[in-house]
Formats: sequence, structure tokens, C-alpha cells
Amino acid sequence: MKNQFILIVLSFFILGNINAQQTPASKQTKDYSIVGATAHIGNGKVIENSLLVFSKGKLTYVGNNNASERKGEVINANGKHVYPGFIAANTSLGLAEIDAVRATRDFDEVGNFLPHIRSIIAYNAESRVIETMRPNGVLMAQVAPRGGTISGTSTVVQLDAWNWEDAAIRLDDGIHINWPSTFSFGRWWLGEDRGLKPNKNYKQATDRIKNFFKKAKIYLSGNKTPKNLPYEALKNVFNGTQKVFVHVNGEKAIVDVINDFNELNIKNVVLVKAHGAHKVADLIKNNNIPVILERSHRLPDSEDQDYDLPYRMAKILTDKGILVGLGMEGGMERMSTRNLPFYAGTYAAYGLDKEQAVQLITSNNAKILGIDTIAGTLEVGKDATLFISEGDALDMRTNIISEAFIQGRKISLETHQTKLWKRYSNKYKNQ
Repeated sequence: MKNQFILIVLSFFILGNINAQQTPASKQTKDYSIVGATAHIGNGKVIENSLLVFSKGKLTYVGNNNASERKGEVINANGKHVYPGFIAANTSLGLAEIDAVRATRDFDEVGNFLPHIRSIIAYNAESRVIETMRPNGVLMAQVAPRGGTISGTSTVVQLDAWNWEDAAIRLDDGIHINWPSTFSFGRWWLGEDRGLKPNKNYKQATDRIKNFFKKAKIYLSGNKTPKNLPYEALKNVFNGTQKVFVHVNGEKAIVDVINDFNELNIKNVVLVKAHGAHKVADLIKNNNIPVILERSHRLPDSEDQDYDLPYRMAKILTDKGILVGLGMEGGMERMSTRNLPFYAGTYAAYGLDKEQAVQLITSNNAKILGIDTIAGTLEVGKDATLFISEGDALDMRTNIISEAFIQGRKISLETHQTKLWKRYSNKYKNQ
């Protein structure tokens, strides 16, 4: 009986290891030199025939190929391309595994005003969805909550970790607000017309948000009795060390967000999705507000918009001098996050310079998320979070990654999908 019990336990252990994600890579112990690649720095610059050296997780040399600067293991990357690790903003990656199974979804907390809810606590570093990001070069992500008016806080993570503590790069980087829409659909179950109409509750809903912040400011300047956790959570918003990511659509709503937060004296605001931002681009620029765009593969918002407006939006806003990043919110967002470079590639195909498109998911996202001192570009002193691609990483035909590193650690590019691909490729070879 005892032996039977031991066998059962061992079986569960073996099966668990078969189904679990790969073991995260160990800390870098030897130096690496990547030689001969075209280096896309992430700030618009490109170095042909480059040399990158990194040691103890940090870049120590980035420049022209100089044999005297090489150290440690040499990786020959002639004819290939090296990029900073791509950063996915505004994604619920790691907060759900299977959309159709409620028990695996943990991105939306019960309640409406929840700035104290921390999404990182629910982050699943063992998610099998996460491992599918790395073979496309997506090595970091902002994990953001969903739902309610104030959803909670997001955290920036790297995507090769044992647990959320190991994964976190920047804890609680900002709170997320879902701004009310100026329009609403008719409630057919109440006999209303199904069509789009002005939202008669819009002002009431926006006033609730403003009043919440005003009450929090009064609370924080007083004796804080009785203790109020939601108000406490706004402390860093008021002192400017935490950002406010406002998910908003429509030019009127965008204008209201800017005016209302100026009135509240909250300056560290980021517009997310921001459909219609091109109509009020000057106002956004004058207030020095960044924009995290939605993915480019979507339909126009209305019948009178150009069919390709979603594809051109990054070009329009960038030309206005606005700092633009790329986010992933939307249907199938966790699974689709691996396509992040290809959404940037579509923006490049519709007018944006190719290196500017790279910036959307490297240096621009790093600046917006507050991690630009350690990530986003290939520069000496920054984390060695990077990858080598056979070709253009924004093109799905040539985004073939041979090596990837997170903080100098050589990570696995194996996934459940790659295992299946190899398995069935061999099947047909043998027939």
C-alpha cells in the first residue's frame, strides 16, 4: 500500500513536470558577444555589422564590430538582426488561461472603484500562453486588470520567471480607469431602439470619477480615519510617481479626460486605445500626454472613416510629436499578444518608418511604462534583454528567432506549439 502511494505521487509529479512551462533560465554566469548582426537599437538607430557584449545581465558594449572588444562565448549572427526585447503594453497576459473556463480567468475583480486591487497578485508565471510570446520576441509585458470604472493597478513583468515576484520589473506602475463612453446602445430588452445614441448618463458617470479623486485627496490630506484602502491607493497618483492609464474613446471623451485631470492637478496621464485621438492631436501634444494605441488589425469605428485609418493612426500621431506605444486590449488579447511585432509591422506598412515602428514596442513602450532606464533600447548599462532574428522581426515571414536573452539569461524558445510542429513534421517525413 505504501509503495502504491509513492508511485501515485511520483506519477503526479512526472505529469506535472511534463505539462508545466519550462524551467526559467538561470542567472547569467558567462559573457556573451553577438557578432556581425544588424542591430536595431530601439531609438531609431541601426548599426550594421555590430558587436554586442553583455555580462552579468547587463550590456557592456554596443557598437561596431571590433574584435578586441569581444568577450566570452561568441555568437555568430552574420546576416541576422538583433533587437531589444519587445514590450507588450496593456495586456491581461497571465491573468487568464482559457477564456471559456471561468475558473482560469482572474483579470476582473468584483466592484467598481478598485485602485487598491493589484493585478500582479493573480499573475500566473506558469501560464502556457506566456511561453508562446518568447518565440516572436515578446519578452516583457504590462499586466493590466480589466473591468469596473477603476480596475486596479498594473505591473510590468519579464516573461521567464518562477513566480510573480521573480517576474516583476516595475511593481504597480499605474492604475487603470475605464472612462465612460459618450454614446450607448439602446437596451432592446427594455424596448429601446438598438441603435447608437448619446449616453444620457455620461456626465453623471464622469462626475463620479472626479468626485472619487477629490474625496481621496481630502482623505490623504487629513487624519486618514477611518482607514480607506481605495483612497490610500491613490497616494502615488497625487505625488506623481504612479501613472493613470485612462482607457477612453471619442474626441469629446478625450478632451474631458485631459481637462478633468488637469483640474485635479494629476499630470501623469496616459491615454489608452484613444479612438479619435487624431482629431484632438494638438491638445494631446500640448499636454504632453502619451498614447497607447490598440492593435492595428481592426475595423474603423464608423462608416464615414477611411477603411485604413486604424492602420495609419500611429503615423498620424507620431507626426504630431506624440509619444505612441502599442497595447493589446481586445478580443483574444492574451493569445494574440504574440503577434505584437506584426501589428507594429502593419503600422510600418501604412506610412510609419520601420525603425519608428520598432520603437512603438521597444523604447516608446518602455518610456510610457517607466522602465526606459533598464529596457527598451540596446545601450550600455541596460538589461541584456534582446533576441536574434533571422530577418525583419516585424514581418511574420522572417521573424524566426534563433536566440533570446532576458537580463542576460539565455531562455528557452520551446513551446507546446513548437513541440507539436516538430512532432508532426517528423510524422510526414517518415511517410
